[in-house]
Amino acid sequence: MQFTNFGTIKKIYEGVIILKKVLSLAIVFAFVMMVVFAAVPAAAQDTRVGIVLSTGGLGDLSFNDAAYRGLQRAEEELGISFDYIEPADPSEDQTALRRFASRGYDLVIGVGFQMADSLQTVAGEYPETKFAHVDQYIEDIPENIVSLNFAEWEGSFLAGALAALTSESGNVGFVGGVDFSLIHRFEGGFYQGARYINPDIEIQSRYADDFGDPARGREIALGMIDDGADVIYHAAGGTGSGVFQAAEEEDIYAIGVDSNQNYVAPGYVIASMLKKVDNAVFDTVESVIEGNYQGGNNLYFTLSDGGVDLTSLTEVGQPVLDAVDNGTITEADLEAIKEMKETVTAPHAERIAEIKEMIINGEIEVENWGETGRPDNL
Repeated sequence: MQFTNFGTIKKIYEGVIILKKVLSLAIVFAFVMMVVFAAVPAAAQDTRVGIVLSTGGLGDLSFNDAAYRGLQRAEEELGISFDYIEPADPSEDQTALRRFASRGYDLVIGVGFQMADSLQTVAGEYPETKFAHVDQYIEDIPENIVSLNFAEWEGSFLAGALAALTSESGNVGFVGGVDFSLIHRFEGGFYQGARYINPDIEIQSRYADDFGDPARGREIALGMIDDGADVIYHAAGGTGSGVFQAAEEEDIYAIGVDSNQNYVAPGYVIASMLKKVDNAVFDTVESVIEGNYQGGNNLYFTLSDGGVDLTSLTEVGQPVLDAVDNGTITEADLEAIKEMKETVTAPHAERIAEIKEMIINGEIEVENWGETGRPDNL
């Protein structure tokens, strides 16, 4: 007579059920991964991008960081891979660009007006390689370069208007990185915006001759404050962090540039003139993948298409919230920013929005000092 061990049979049955569940989950996971990889074109998975950053490198909280964010987004959303080089000096730019081109990268990006000549030289050596240059109009641009430019004078007009609206002393300042036509575009827009609000406002303008010298930025800003400025706008890359330091020390306001810098000196940076370098870089990478790369063109990104803008005067913005989450600033800092928005900038939000629309529809024409030249009497 044979006896059946029902406990053993039950355990075997339960094991079979668990195994079936595990196999089912494995099949589902495999299917999901197939869908994910299918969503990324094969061309994107094989696309390599090399970027050479401008003087100041990563951590400038401005121009270079914005370009880098664009590639991070392309890596995440498009599946590309990228590498970057931070030259210690502009004399190293050609070597860095040539390194990527000689290794067969699908797109080579040069950041900053100081790199324009170097990029054109290397692009001439590698006519089959696609290049993108950020921030310099190129005459007779070759077919393997696309130039990404921005209407900084439009966004800076808004910054100047806001500075004049918030200034109590009737005296504001501009700190530029290098005395060059590109930076004149920022200065000119700021100057015109401030004078649009207050024709009699005093505007101080000084140049640091460096994009990576915070001590120099602080020194210039402190001098402006001594001369009466109570709002200072910078277009000076990493040098601008010294402007923020001076503003915080002397209890005046500053305006950031390129990226949202409103968290750098919480409660003292009232706004930032956004220059969407990250979006332009992402779009260029995407164009290479999709086969509609716009080589041979100087592209401009403006207020009308969101290429430049001013940060919200009523909301703190996601970059500020991210700064809280990653420990860069505290909850108390966040409250200081919120209080500043409510009392200092929010009252002027409607006026700035009106001015923005007037620029977009042509009622206000902002002169581009990068083309017309900086007035001699400044």
